[in-house]
Amino acid sequence: MNAPSPWWAPHVHAYRRPFLAARAVITAAARDFFRSHGFTEVESAGLQMSPGNEAHLHAFATELQAPDGSGSRLYLHTSPEFACKKLLAAGERKIFDFARVFRNRERGALHHPEFTLLEWYRALESYDAVMADCAALLVAAAHAHGTEQLSFRARTATPFAEPERLTVAQAFARFADVDLLATVSAQTTDRNALAAAAAKAGIRVAPDDTWADVFSRVLVERIEPNLGIGRPTILYEYPVAEAALARPTAHDPRVAERFELYACGVELANGFGELTDATEQRRRFEAEMAEKERLHGERYPLDEDFLAALASMPPASGVALGFDRLVMLLTGAQRIEQVIWTPVVERGSPI
Repeated sequence: MNAPSPWWAPHVHAYRRPFLAARAVITAAARDFFRSHGFTEVESAGLQMSPGNEAHLHAFATELQAPDGSGSRLYLHTSPEFACKKLLAAGERKIFDFARVFRNRERGALHHPEFTLLEWYRALESYDAVMADCAALLVAAAHAHGTEQLSFRARTATPFAEPERLTVAQAFARFADVDLLATVSAQTTDRNALAAAAAKAGIRVAPDDTWADVFSRVLVERIEPNLGIGRPTILYEYPVAEAALARPTAHDPRVAERFELYACGVELANGFGELTDATEQRRRFEAEMAEKERLHGERYPLDEDFLAALASMPPASGVALGFDRLVMLLTGAQRIEQVIWTPVVERGSPI
């Protein structure tokens, strides 16, 4: 069997180039959108002392060497979030960043080890404002590209329709017949209750599954395939246990101001009403890192500079949108490598 042609082979590039040209148009439209709404573009550094503190995110590590030969460990960031929030603490109010980010152990049609997060923040505004940004950005990008629908694997959605808003609890009830909120409180989760409800719904549960494992399996198997069909969906009010960087809602301490934007069954964006309580943030980070050590035998350091910045950061809301995925849905691309100019090639992988 012949090896796949590299991405730089002229015939492969000729096939990919329409997707890449569309990416350039959509990038320009996104920049115009944010600038027209009074945002300032920032550029966060990729090298950070902590790559983030989520149990299931894996970072690339490197060593910074001083002129005297001494070294210290740094990481390529998995998101510009910590840096952007420090800028909010510094006094910025409306910012966006086209950030190249890096995540290890991620590869697939929708995942790449190096990709682009379009991340933006609004100080002193609710997370409803960044939800509205998401819907408006879809419209602006679709107009710029000249397409009337988003598509992926035979699923379609119009970017011009007002997104459906669905709480996570409503989605669990509708698509899996699971009463999610009966399994959570403001501080704890009931693994056995969720496992029993999931098993009753015909979802596989392993003896060593945690509450989070069962939650993720229900979400992936029963809920996500049904989201963003015909029109985008905003899935919101995640349980606090699944929203490490979000503040609890005012009306129910069991759920947090976290939302995700879906189209064609694909998660496009993840947003928060940002948590600014440094003590609570530290507690959540430490819990996440304890879980990471249990699962993967490693943990990442906490960014003490970030935790200190939370003390002067104003109330804010923010969102991270997978820009490559947006380009995919607008162009009909089936693999993320099709919309990345110089993809990181895995031996034997298709382009």
